[in-house]
Amino acid sequence: METLIADSNIGLPESFNYTQKNNSISFQEPITEKFDFQYAPLDNPCEFVHSLKEAKGPEKSLMNFKKGTTTLGFRFQGGVLLAVDSRASQGSFDASETVRKIIEINEFLLGTMAGGAADCQFWEQYLAIQCRKYQLQHGERVSVAAASRILINILYGYKNQGLSVGCMLAGWDNQGPQLYYLDNDGSRIKGDLFSVGSGSTYAYGVLDSHYKWDLSLKEAVELGKRAIYHATFRDAGSGGVVRVYHVHQGGWDIIHDGLDVNTLHYEFATEKNMDGSEDQVGQKLL
Repeated sequence: METLIADSNIGLPESFNYTQKNNSISFQEPITEKFDFQYAPLDNPCEFVHSLKEAKGPEKSLMNFKKGTTTLGFRFQGGVLLAVDSRASQGSFDASETVRKIIEINEFLLGTMAGGAADCQFWEQYLAIQCRKYQLQHGERVSVAAASRILINILYGYKNQGLSVGCMLAGWDNQGPQLYYLDNDGSRIKGDLFSVGSGSTYAYGVLDSHYKWDLSLKEAVELGKRAIYHATFRDAGSGGVVRVYHVHQGGWDIIHDGLDVNTLHYEFATEKNMDGSEDQVGQKLL
């Protein structure tokens, strides 16, 4: 036993050394002073972040993060459809082409990501915890409106402190299909159609032309695909693959989990008797 205990100490901090006493094994408590978090050497870190954002000099660029994405959602007679791209950018550098920008909060609630990936992922996953706690305490699912209120209260509490969040919450509750837009400035808007991200202006061009309430599921999916593709084709910050989710009364389904936008380009070009070549880039693929 002593040999076993001695071997187990290899690679452990001194404060975790095991000791044997009365045929039992115990260990010393760690010295917590060694694990204290270091805070920024500022009187008020929150005010510092705000002053940095409002600065007039070159230091302002430290808080002006360059972002790029395209996410969209709309309500229709069959529920709510969400469609997103998968590119994550760091300035002019494409950091990833495989980011999952739809967060599965629970069986009836989804969230999208636009802005800072870390902020969106952390707080929407935190929202999932709060929704589950509500369900355990009250014996029923939280409504989409209440979930959006929980999240916006958190985001507003960090206003002007550097958060970067622009998201949608889509779900189905006893009021039917619901869609909300929320951002780090404290906006909380209920609506039928939203697009968020650097490519949203291009996506809106497609959505505004073809959206209607009585779309079939097939038509809604096709509209979402085309809007995201069009945005990725025109916006350098958007790209990768297209993911499409459908929220309905029974929960949500993944309709497409990785349609390559390059494949869609040639598919839509063929429909218009085009070959997708560079000399036809300026032509409209709708």
